[in-house]
Amino acid sequence: MNIYCIGDLHLSGDPPKKPMEVFGEHWLGHKEKIKEHWLETVEADDVVIICGDISWAMSLDDAAEDLAWIKALPGHKLLLRGNHDYWWTSLKKMQEKFGKSFTFIQNNCIMINGVAICGTRGWLLPSAEQFTEEDRKIYEREAIRLKMSLDCARKVKAQKIICALHYPPLFAPDEKNAFTSLLEEYKVTHCVYGHIHGLDHVLTFEGERKGVTYKLTSCDTQNFSLYKINIDQ
Repeated sequence: MNIYCIGDLHLSGDPPKKPMEVFGEHWLGHKEKIKEHWLETVEADDVVIICGDISWAMSLDDAAEDLAWIKALPGHKLLLRGNHDYWWTSLKKMQEKFGKSFTFIQNNCIMINGVAICGTRGWLLPSAEQFTEEDRKIYEREAIRLKMSLDCARKVKAQKIICALHYPPLFAPDEKNAFTSLLEEYKVTHCVYGHIHGLDHVLTFEGERKGVTYKLTSCDTQNFSLYKINIDQ
């Protein structure tokens, strides 16, 4: 079994209601590029974490077409909410409608062969110039949600912990905030995230810091390929 990750699919039906090539020619046919690499890479028993911004749909029913496209691909998919996933609703409603096809990461952890997969959406960081008091409320709430997820992993005595976020948990290599503190406290080995696109990817921190390996996985920064998490490291 392998664990893969990809973020920011930004699906919008077929034909796409919101073609992504408006954000650059490299997005042309991005859905087909993702599918091609996915089919070449993922086996039925593998796990794929999707780090948010999955569909541009505005409601759960409207997201059904995009989720059906993902469902048809191999592997067990774990979904995380992004800032553009307006279709995301209560965990109960999503499980009732799509629970046979997906597992949703929300205030919980998913155990796979002794590895706990935790996460939350995340938010703008206090280090951002545009950070406001309203942002602080959401940031603190997201930190609480991450702690709930990590507490779940600790409770089930996970051998290793992987954390998935939508927003980056840090930018500067020496940045310290609620998210990085929790990742270090709970001895998370890998943290994957998305949200950042294009040339902005150079602003994010990627690599190992204090025992945590950080990796940006938004699909356009990965040539629309899935990132394999090396759980043996």
